[in-house]
Amino acid sequence: MKKINLPTKITIARIVLATLLLIGVTVLYLVDQYNPFIYTFNFKIMDGVVLNEILLVIFVVFLIGSLTDYLDGHIARKYNMVTELGKFLDPIADKMLVNGMIIFLALNFCSIGGFVKFPFFCVIILVIRDIIVDGLRFICARKNVVIAANIFGKLKTVLEMVTISIVLLNGFPFSFIDSSWPTYLHISDILCYLTTIASVVSGIIYFIQNKDCLKEDYGK
Repeated sequence: MKKINLPTKITIARIVLATLLLIGVTVLYLVDQYNPFIYTFNFKIMDGVVLNEILLVIFVVFLIGSLTDYLDGHIARKYNMVTELGKFLDPIADKMLVNGMIIFLALNFCSIGGFVKFPFFCVIILVIRDIIVDGLRFICARKNVVIAANIFGKLKTVLEMVTISIVLLNGFPFSFIDSSWPTYLHISDILCYLTTIASVVSGIIYFIQNKDCLKEDYGK
């Protein structure tokens, strides 16, 4: 049995980190519903810029997880350590980290009034897209075909991670611009819409590139 190489270990570490992060935000959310306290951690750093200490901690943990996504891929490509297991686990780690956070940010803490959120309909589209693509991956895997994340999928993931970070920071550093824009058109909202479009487009491309896997006689 081959040993798990460094990039794959980093990917597994991201899965563990994502699991712990999701458990943490779930507990925080449930506790806050019965005993609202999150809003007491709001603080103003300057005019038009209000942050929350708890969301700031979540942002730091999320940022660490996001950086490991770049790190494992960089090491794997640079030192020719790309493996089938790594290609299989990497998108799983990304989805755990990203989808968990966008669902959390769509719900957010009810007690944090005025904070930007991830539009719920965007979350629905993003999650459904990932379920469909994961289904395609499962079908292809049964036919010994591993669907690795392509450039479009990576672009979608990067957009998601950037957008999640900005939402966690309540629109910062675009808060100054947002204050002069209509309340329904924050830059964080625009980024959410762009992320959703990129996700749908990348999903369509995955299907076009791997449509042969859906044929019954493929691989026989």
